[in-house]
Amino acid sequence: MSEIRVKPIKPLPEPLPAGERVLWQGTPDWRPYSRRVFQLAKFGVYFLAIVVWVAAAAYLDQRSLAAMARSLVWSLPTSLGVLGMIALTGWAYARSSVYTITTKRVVIEGGIALQTSVNLPFAKVTRADLKTFEDGTGDIELELSGPRLLYSMVWPNLRWLRINRPVPVMRAIEDPKRVAELLRNALAADQSTDIEAGQNAEAPPPPDAKPEIRRSAAS
Repeated sequence: MSEIRVKPIKPLPEPLPAGERVLWQGTPDWRPYSRRVFQLAKFGVYFLAIVVWVAAAAYLDQRSLAAMARSLVWSLPTSLGVLGMIALTGWAYARSSVYTITTKRVVIEGGIALQTSVNLPFAKVTRADLKTFEDGTGDIELELSGPRLLYSMVWPNLRWLRINRPVPVMRAIEDPKRVAELLRNALAADQSTDIEAGQNAEAPPPPDAKPEIRRSAAS
């Protein structure tokens, strides 16, 4: 099994058990991360519409370019300031988020003021979906079995509107197909180990215990 990145970006919160090793670590690309997590592009369109509407209303009301300019003096900086704060928040969360794939689990770390770390053992992963985007990045969603995760533990690295049973997501990954292939191989290797252990114990695990990586494309 090949490793994409040999030198870890940061140490894991706890030492790995003997025999387990890191296969890959990565951080999100902050630009697509901000667009998809914090909807930066949609907010940009929203505030642009407001600025245009305010400027047009000022001109139509007074038939004066000076009035339109005065409206832009207060509306444009305010809109840019809000967009700047959203972009800064997206950058900060992307910088603090670290995704790790080991030979036994996926670890998602994130948070600005309060750092959280969530261990997702392969034994709990029932499905992994890869969604690729035109910007060259991709998201990998991980459906889990067992007890539900706390929403606050994985936010914002999760699928929106799945509050009852949060779905962790490794977002805005560069070279997503290669990472998905590595994850698929790691899941398959872990499954083989479990099957061998089950055969030795005369209690093999169910054949559908590990998922394939399902792929889809988005604009």
